[in-house]
Amino acid sequence: MAISIQAANLGGVPGVRHGFFTRQGGVSEELYASLNCGLGSNDDRARVIENRRRVCAALAGRGDGVVTLYQEHGATALFIDKPVTGDLPKADAVVTSTPGLVIAVLTADCAPVLFADPKAGIVAAAHAGWRGAVGGVLESAISEMERAGAKRSAIVAAVGPCINANAYEVGPEFEAEAMNCDTASEAFFNRATKAARAHFDLPGYVASRLARAGVAASLEAARCTYENESDFFSYRRTTHRREGDYGRQISAIVVT
Repeated sequence: MAISIQAANLGGVPGVRHGFFTRQGGVSEELYASLNCGLGSNDDRARVIENRRRVCAALAGRGDGVVTLYQEHGATALFIDKPVTGDLPKADAVVTSTPGLVIAVLTADCAPVLFADPKAGIVAAAHAGWRGAVGGVLESAISEMERAGAKRSAIVAAVGPCINANAYEVGPEFEAEAMNCDTASEAFFNRATKAARAHFDLPGYVASRLARAGVAASLEAARCTYENESDFFSYRRTTHRREGDYGRQISAIVVT
């Protein structure tokens, strides 16, 4: 059974089901054990499809799959009202109002954000790495929800598992680029000493962008992907170990 983390503020929303799914409860093996949902990984495709079917079933979605995107660390948000066939659309946030259509994003250290306007019956999922967050993907998702009929004041959001500051050491180029794009990001860099490399608080920064956009967000589900290997895949952990590939966890939401 696919295992997910629930955000209390979304769990209490009528007419919506969601889950920040862990890596537990799937059929994949070895590096991908066990709920790898990344079609872009080198995992056996049939196993990935079965894992995604399990996610859909866990949320009582229609059909046997979930709608995901060809993620590019950008700021594009798309409204989708039916299952995707063929090539995945290129975007980093997806919005729908179609009952039973499970929409999702994939992550392996970046921050997944799930949104819902329960009155309008509109939900969204966004993939927010630091570049996407700085570039405006969260605001794009909110604007796309509004175009579909949502009201910003009614939107509820939650930030899911992602790399946390203790594990997210970054270089001066990263810091300079983020500061150049958004001077408010300065508050989310910290260092133990003046000479030390900075650490970046990704979930805190994502929550701050949502707050500036007028949407309150919960951080209770934002557990560290790097530090919790039994529950989450992590690109950075894989890189440090020089492993050949890595799995992706999925964060999904559906209008019932």
